[in-house]
Amino acid sequence: MVYFVGAGSGAPDLITVRGAKRLQEADVIIYAGSLVNPDLLSYAKEGCVVHNSAEMTLEQVLQVMREAEAAGLTTVRLHSGDPSLYGAIREQMEALDEAQIPYENIPGVSSFCGAAAALRAEYTLPGISQSVIITRMAGRTPVPQEENIRSFAAHNCTMVIFLSAGMTAALQEELLGGGLAADTPAALVYKATWPQEKTVRCTVGTLHQAAQKNGIKGTALILVGHFLGRNYDRSRLYDPAFTTGFRKGADNEG
Repeated sequence: MVYFVGAGSGAPDLITVRGAKRLQEADVIIYAGSLVNPDLLSYAKEGCVVHNSAEMTLEQVLQVMREAEAAGLTTVRLHSGDPSLYGAIREQMEALDEAQIPYENIPGVSSFCGAAAALRAEYTLPGISQSVIITRMAGRTPVPQEENIRSFAAHNCTMVIFLSAGMTAALQEELLGGGLAADTPAALVYKATWPQEKTVRCTVGTLHQAAQKNGIKGTALILVGHFLGRNYDRSRLYDPAFTTGFRKGADNEG
């Protein structure tokens, strides 16, 4: 059996209970060593064989899985954050389907959740933004043309930008080119929930400068939008005047 486990955003205790249990039971662990906090390996039992996938190809990862399955062993494929975001798991799952190897996905806490927590922010503020765009800049790996940063910036909603901390000059240009004002709030969150966590608040117009000044070149998320500002509307859900399916509000009296 193979378990794809989301390691969470960094802190070892932010893995799910189910994910931690699978790690403790695993005979083989293949972990994303360039991204996953190695402290999570403390969950591994004695004798567990550990592979760092940062040094492996897809074919090598799959070979380890096949050999473990043939030996009747349990494998955990430990991905950073939640595996469904930039996790490259689809190709692994399809290969396991072809090999008729059973597997299960165990979600994790994405770093974009950890970044919001670090900033004490809420992505979806009433009257400000009710949509979150999760994306990245095109680099050595392209993105579909219709998903370029400039086109997304035109929506003026909350943006969480992965895998782009090393391209802040180009990113800033694209955000401004898409119509965002230079004073639009922004932030960089380096290694959210790790002991080394660092948050830097800035604006779209000072994004590159802030990244350079603080030495942030990778392993960071870039957050953009007015949800980082101070103005928003109170939620109607808890407004005493608003009627819900569970209580009667002042708007339903008389």
